[in-house]
Amino acid sequence: MDKREFLRTMGGASMGMLFAPELLQRYSAMPVATLAEDEPFWAGIRAKFTLTPNYINLENGFFCFQPEEVLEAYIAHVRAINLEASHYMRTVKDTDKLRVRTKLAAMAGCAPEELIITRNTTESLDTIINGYDWRPGDEAVMANQDYGAMIDMFKLQAKRHGMVNVLVDIPMDPATDDVVVQTYAKAITPRTRLLMIPHMVNITGQLLPVRAICDMAHARGVDVMVDGAHAFAQIDFKIPDLHCDYYGASLHKWLSTPIGAGILYVKREKIGRLWPIYGDEGPKLDDIMKLNHTGTHPPHTDLGIENAIVFHEAIGVARKEARLRYLQRYWSDKVRGLPRIVLNTPTDPARSCAIANVGIQGIAPGDLAKTLLDRFKVWTVAIDGAGVHGVRVTPQVYTSTAELDTFVRALRTLAS
Repeated sequence: MDKREFLRTMGGASMGMLFAPELLQRYSAMPVATLAEDEPFWAGIRAKFTLTPNYINLENGFFCFQPEEVLEAYIAHVRAINLEASHYMRTVKDTDKLRVRTKLAAMAGCAPEELIITRNTTESLDTIINGYDWRPGDEAVMANQDYGAMIDMFKLQAKRHGMVNVLVDIPMDPATDDVVVQTYAKAITPRTRLLMIPHMVNITGQLLPVRAICDMAHARGVDVMVDGAHAFAQIDFKIPDLHCDYYGASLHKWLSTPIGAGILYVKREKIGRLWPIYGDEGPKLDDIMKLNHTGTHPPHTDLGIENAIVFHEAIGVARKEARLRYLQRYWSDKVRGLPRIVLNTPTDPARSCAIANVGIQGIAPGDLAKTLLDRFKVWTVAIDGAGVHGVRVTPQVYTSTAELDTFVRALRTLAS
């Protein structure tokens, strides 16, 4: 099947593409909270992926592999573009990319003129950090728990321009949203120009009250840039509702696109003030495309985004979020409060979704991750810094409760 035929048959797809008609009626009317616990439904989703038998993958937060039909479509895009080569690049590429951009913007709830396709969250947010006309003494506020690549970019601006970086610690288990809001508010001074916050803390899974933080910062004349690497396509939201000025995300995480895809949202009125990283005299000053000078870039990655959106929307973002929340609480509730077990994720279920972090007193995070893999065939990643000491656990829609039962038994064995 060629690319155009694939897109035609997938266009307007719904959950009907995933299940036989006799199951569709049952599942489509089921409340999302009930469906989240329906193992046969999610076994059907799991069957859409090819999974390794060598270990249980609970480290899907790095990037989530594609369902087979998206992977096959991506390979078909590679072959089709390889066949046409420069003819495709000079005649069709821009039209195709605009179509994908438009679909991503609809998913994000913004105008296509406010969103570009990037390679990942780091590229997206570094574009903003580098795009500011920093002056000596200007301040930026961020958290120690933010992703290291962006903190490093801020450090580079400090060396280059003499601006100042102010770091705070996000409360691990806040009692209220205001506790988090005030943590940032206390760090803002008259010299603060930009505040960076995570939508979801990558090492703990904690969800922040983004809109409340943005409103607080705007009242003080400060722009807000949001790291949405793990929130986009994991939880149900629209970017403009957050009231942020900039938002970056990786699509190869929770949207399961081909690796090397991300987005950058810039509020329309903020575009003109940013410097692009690469010179490009084509776009106007207030055109977001000035920030998207990529040179020769693999267009089949962009096309694969479209197929991933179809699969994501066939499941439904509300169903997906409910399942991911259920999976996290399924295992974390079984070990929370046990001797030597330390949960580095908020107690309140509303403050997290799929991601959580767990440690065992007396076992270094690196040793814990290695033991989980060597003895129990459970793949995680060690986190040992910024006040967080444990392994990050990131199930996905293809994770089964039986696999999580294995993980729970492993934690209980090691803790005892």
